[in-house]
Amino acid sequence: MSFVSPRRFDLIAFDWDGTLYDSTAAITKSIQEAVRDVGGQVPTQEAASYVIGMALTQALAHAAPDVPPEKYAELGNRYRYHYLQHQNDLTLFDGVVPLLETLRERGYLLTVATGKSRRGLNEVLASVALKGLFDGSRTADETAGKPHPLMLQELMAEFGVEPERVLMIGDTTHDLLMARNAGCARVGVSYGAHATGGFGEFEPLYVAESVAGLHQWLLANG
Repeated sequence: MSFVSPRRFDLIAFDWDGTLYDSTAAITKSIQEAVRDVGGQVPTQEAASYVIGMALTQALAHAAPDVPPEKYAELGNRYRYHYLQHQNDLTLFDGVVPLLETLRERGYLLTVATGKSRRGLNEVLASVALKGLFDGSRTADETAGKPHPLMLQELMAEFGVEPERVLMIGDTTHDLLMARNAGCARVGVSYGAHATGGFGEFEPLYVAESVAGLHQWLLANG
């Protein structure tokens, strides 16, 4: 008879962009193009990718510190314009749907905690491949942006799960810091927006180099 180890976590929260969705390059380029449009100093690729995961206004203000606040609305509109030009080119990373299906079969609560807007997340979650795979979600425009822990706190309250039974998975230091602030375990992925050199101080349980590697680790350790 095979022995199945007890499950360590009950709720798994995923970041979206750069963790499940291959959108990092498009977001980075859209930020750079938006800043250029409003006359700001165009951020480097590293600076533009660093803000991925934050709430949009917070992210754009950080990436373009020379753009005055009165131009933030225009900056946000230009970002949305450029992002929409790339939207049809974006896809889930290979292996994401099988990963989510396996986790659901094993009884995990699956959620999303993202810097995207509610409208933007709803649009991608409407795809046929993702229907019924997630139990809940929170977005930065309806709670608080990362690394504030409110997204995770609200998900824990909604499902009645204690912090020690929650795992946050993300591709940025913002995700890992949010999880630490909420008292939750965290796992990083190295194929998204942030270089993993900064992950160590947030003590992730694991850093996955691929969705396949994440899948294997979760089956063995989740």
